[in-house]
Amino acid sequence: MEESKGRVCVTGGTGFLGSWMVKRLLQDGYSVNTTIRNDPESKRDISYLRNLPGASERLQIFEADLDRPDSFASAVQGCVGVFHVAHPLDFEDKETEEVKIKRVTSGTIGILQACVNSKTVKRVLFTSSVATVAFNEKIAGSEFIDESSWTDVDFLRSLGAFGGAYMVTKTLTERIALDFAEKHGLDLVTVLPSWIHGPFVCPYCPDSVYVCMALILGDKKFYQSLVRTSLVHVDDVVRAHIHLFEYPKAKGRYICSYADITIDKLHEFLSERYPEYELPTTESLKDLTPVTFPGLSSKKLLETGFKFENGLGEMFDGAVISCKEIGLL
Repeated sequence: MEESKGRVCVTGGTGFLGSWMVKRLLQDGYSVNTTIRNDPESKRDISYLRNLPGASERLQIFEADLDRPDSFASAVQGCVGVFHVAHPLDFEDKETEEVKIKRVTSGTIGILQACVNSKTVKRVLFTSSVATVAFNEKIAGSEFIDESSWTDVDFLRSLGAFGGAYMVTKTLTERIALDFAEKHGLDLVTVLPSWIHGPFVCPYCPDSVYVCMALILGDKKFYQSLVRTSLVHVDDVVRAHIHLFEYPKAKGRYICSYADITIDKLHEFLSERYPEYELPTTESLKDLTPVTFPGLSSKKLLETGFKFENGLGEMFDGAVISCKEIGLL
């Protein structure tokens, strides 16, 4: 098939967002290079990538690792765009924050340097997180926050929040990426999704989907994360990345979040939509600590002409189907 839209690179192709991005880019007519972590003995099953529509003609898979920043160069070479999605999702903090920061920041700089060296990359889309805007004492009392806000990492550390090291790493990495791009004249746009939810093509339940499904799955340790949260469908996040890659005037940071919701409203929605599942009682949720966060504004993204296509129904319907397919439900 003719490469009508050119070749792009997606880092972290085996992950939740990365694999969906590969799927959507192939669907949209791009040729795709994607990177997966080194697998010397070829034990990992990546058939779910190789079997995607269009993959046999237009997908190339490269081994690369954030621990070896130079390893991304061959995957980036000849590409017109790079979607840097790869980021270890270690919410349980099995590694120290220091180890994570070193790996992710040096890996990101290596990828961005490969983009500069390629002479072909026109724009880089970097997947960040709303965690990079949401934790700052100065925004207390605000109704909404936008991309002008930055998380204060010292304040975030003081909270001892679930997944704190991941959020600190995301914040520092996004800052470093934007600084590097400015110094080297690289066109870099960052996308800040909230909790990404919905169906998945990878053969395991992604962490963010699992947390969103906690009330259905009955996993009490994640209820607190749903007291007040913001959700967005995986396909909308991927479409936002591609839209901003193709949108000539894209610049800077873009929050990508569809719905702010409380656990009470979520419980009400789930009990009406899925009466077949036994949810915790509303009484049992009253002991959870209230969380007050400002809402997230996706106004800047919407002003580019982007439209969200999926609501809560599509997010949970898709996730339920995927969870059934892997035997989790």
